[in-house]
Amino acid sequence: MTGADGAVRVDKRGCDHIFFIGFLGAGKSTLARNLGGLFHRRFVDTDRLVERRAGKSISRLFAEEGEAGFRALETEVLRSLESQRSLLVSCGGGVVETPENIELMHEMGYCVYLDGDLDDSLRQIRSLKNRPDFRSPEHAERLFRHRVPLYRQAADLTVDIRGRTFEEVSYRCAGLLLERGLL
Repeated sequence: MTGADGAVRVDKRGCDHIFFIGFLGAGKSTLARNLGGLFHRRFVDTDRLVERRAGKSISRLFAEEGEAGFRALETEVLRSLESQRSLLVSCGGGVVETPENIELMHEMGYCVYLDGDLDDSLRQIRSLKNRPDFRSPEHAERLFRHRVPLYRQAADLTVDIRGRTFEEVSYRCAGLLLERGLL
């Protein structure tokens, strides 16, 4: 659908959430939090919601229940967002590993992929010990290469974050979302 200003708008049924997806360290949480403050929309982080629901850290959850246990809770958390409106949702880096998650996000809103480089992501991550799906730099590279096509396929919008400051990414993302009537 095209608006009066000529911008393409995507009509979706259900919620009007905006889901930020991308690799670990892409800045999804910071971007969602800051856009939430600017546009008076609530921000949530799926990893924090999983931790609250499980009553334990993601690292402990991975250690005790494995990735499958974590992914099942992640899907439950996404499904629980259906009853809410207008959230800015920072998703864990592996949210796209579960096809049902992608379907849920598309039913509830729009996916914005923060597209960056692996080296940039690794520089942004403060502590690898809190990242249970990062076993080594080599494993991180395999994971990155595996997930990039999944992010691209899931994305309604893609924001290239390479070589950009956080402020530039914020303005670019806000502009794209405003053009489409999503903020």
